[in-house]
Amino acid sequence: MDKQQPPKSDFLDKLRWGIWIVGISSWVFGITDRSFASFADGYLSAIDITQLFTASFFFVSWLFLKPMP
Repeated sequence: MDKQQPPKSDFLDKLRWGIWIVGISSWVFGITDRSFASFADGYLSAIDITQLFTASFFFVSWLFLKPMP
């Protein structure tokens, strides 16, 4: 049997794309903010490095969630 897929909605595609773009800007802001906070005192502690690594990992993971056009 031929399975019929429901038609894709342009609204949902644009919504997914918009959420993904907002997520990218949020992660970039978060990493930048965390970097400034980490370097403000002049040295990096183990906690600062862990926070930067974690934020960077989640940012790269978010990039892999790019919605298909």
